[in-house]
Amino acid sequence: MHFTVYCLDHPGMVQRRLEHYEAHKAYLQTAPVRALISGPLLESDGETMIGSFFLYEADRFDVLQRFVDEDPFNKAGIWRTIEVRPFLKRVDALSTPA
Repeated sequence: MHFTVYCLDHPGMVQRRLEHYEAHKAYLQTAPVRALISGPLLESDGETMIGSFFLYEADRFDVLQRFVDEDPFNKAGIWRTIEVRPFLKRVDALSTPA
């Protein structure tokens, strides 16, 4: 099953994000689930990071939720909100509509 993870930062977290970026990146490499897409959410200026977005493939919600909870960005208090939602993929650039 696919899951989206949508995280918004507390205001003014760009510097803290940068300080924890290497730990966050290394942590993502240990994922017990498959990351399909990941990257920062940006302000309308197209540069200022304000959150994170992930699309994961996982068999169990609780395994993914634990992984997200332990992310260095979350533990450092960067993320203000975290939403994990099941996602039903119907179309992508490599497949035909379901």
